[in-house]
Amino acid sequence: MIRQPIIVVMGHVDHGKTTLLDRIRNTTVAAREAGGITQHIGASEVPIDVINKICTDLKGTFGVNITLPGLLFIDTPGHEAFTNLRKRGGSVADMAILVVDINQGFEPQTIEAVEILQEYKTPFVIAASGWQVRKTNSIAESMKHQRKDVLERLENSLYGIIGKIGELGFTSNVFDQVKSFQKEIAIVPISAKTGEGIAELLMVVTGLAQRYLEMRLKIEVSGHGRGSILERKEVRGLGTTIDVILYDGSLHVNDTIAFATVDGVTKTKIKALLKPKPLTEIRESSSKFFNVDSVSAASGVKISANDLDGALPGSPVVQVVGEEYISQINAELGGVFKTDKIGAVLKADSIGSLEAISRLLENEGLKISKKGIGNVTKRDVMDAFAMKALDQFGSVIISFNVKIEPDAQEEASSSGVAVIEGSIIYKLIDDYKEYMAKKKSDAAKSVEDMVVFPGAVYLIPNSCFRVSGPAIFGVKVEEGRIRPGYVLISDSGSVIGRIKGIQTEKSALSEAKKGDSVAISVEGPTYGRQIKEAQTLYTRPTDSDESALLYEHKDLISDAEMDLLKKIIDIKRKAKSR
Repeated sequence: MIRQPIIVVMGHVDHGKTTLLDRIRNTTVAAREAGGITQHIGASEVPIDVINKICTDLKGTFGVNITLPGLLFIDTPGHEAFTNLRKRGGSVADMAILVVDINQGFEPQTIEAVEILQEYKTPFVIAASGWQVRKTNSIAESMKHQRKDVLERLENSLYGIIGKIGELGFTSNVFDQVKSFQKEIAIVPISAKTGEGIAELLMVVTGLAQRYLEMRLKIEVSGHGRGSILERKEVRGLGTTIDVILYDGSLHVNDTIAFATVDGVTKTKIKALLKPKPLTEIRESSSKFFNVDSVSAASGVKISANDLDGALPGSPVVQVVGEEYISQINAELGGVFKTDKIGAVLKADSIGSLEAISRLLENEGLKISKKGIGNVTKRDVMDAFAMKALDQFGSVIISFNVKIEPDAQEEASSSGVAVIEGSIIYKLIDDYKEYMAKKKSDAAKSVEDMVVFPGAVYLIPNSCFRVSGPAIFGVKVEEGRIRPGYVLISDSGSVIGRIKGIQTEKSALSEAKKGDSVAISVEGPTYGRQIKEAQTLYTRPTDSDESALLYEHKDLISDAEMDLLKKIIDIKRKAKSR
């Protein structure tokens, strides 16, 4: 049996994802969301007769005989919800529609959505929204009646999208100019508000799913049910329920299912299965649902059962058959809870959020020492504080879409543990990167003020201005840097004296770097005896300075300065051995 494909709708916040689905379903979900922005992941089935009705005038043009039973659309508040649609080795989603506002182009969340689709190897098409002139389902029909300048503006905007998606590693083209749908991303101009392009978008999606995903869509309806938890929520009269996308097999009332909790794998018996009515969101009120005895893939279904309070959004749901269910769930969770020896503490609202944030932090080279689902607790703060002993930048908690418990807030304030909160992943990542950059900058400034850097100066011939008390002479900084207070040594390791001041053109300097020609005053030597013209002198970092620059703060010096530091260390070592 061919199941309906699972189509996830992604894109930057407020680019019209829900409005697009509202146009297809003839609903008003977007208008009822807080601030007009999707707050929860949603799922709705669009039957084949609805798709046929919208696409009536295009069937001959596209030459597609639709045999799919319909489309199951998933509306996401952000790309973190996409990773809740997970199974081992990839995503539950068969295909994605990436909504891009044609006037605003690629926003940060759009780019991150592309990266996640690429990582999960999920095929996608681009719905270029913002085109809105005539009230017709067909973009082709609308374009017949447009002025030349309007068409030129549309064409320029589409070329902008083609260029940007090219920078991200994909070849794309406007849908009616695509030569190979397996090699090019199809771009369909649409207006979610007026309906233009909806027919073409649906034809492209159903045609691609039917042609290229047929084997993936074949299922054994009588097989064991397997799905993914979208959300856990309280429903009046039902208690705690879970919204599930069933992507394989069937589930029945009284079946035993298993899922992940913070304490491990739990199983329970299904009391009720509630299916949203066609064209109705799974996040709608319970009055929009009807009870069923069984449900088959692919479907969005609300499950009522006991012991669902600890169910983790993003957890796989499997029908319990035999004793293998625990290993099945652990295998599907994979490395979601894998941590590093050092790094921040991460708390999130779902497995999907945890996975998305972990991947993005890993891509930035940032580490996580502890991960968890649920509110930030006092224990989390204590763990973050303890991390300071191993990682000077690790005393921080990243909190996504969860609360900070009062005693945890108090502990964080008293112990100096930073808590970075957020409800939009890309903004949270940016805030954490900004925090880390400032911490490292402050640490670097502190180190720069304290350590002696490697430096080599060449004594310029015929430039002695004073022989001694202090000796004043001209030098050129050959490598590294010098500062007042630095001790200078010869190439044999003998101490020459301490720099009292640096001057150029009657102006005092706090530092001279490679390439600078300056006059320096040095207390200790007599020019012509301990030092001579055309000689090279070196700064003398302490042992702790050397350790800091070789290991903890090696990013503060260049490769050439690192080579110089190693040379100075060798000079000091040879002098000690004499």
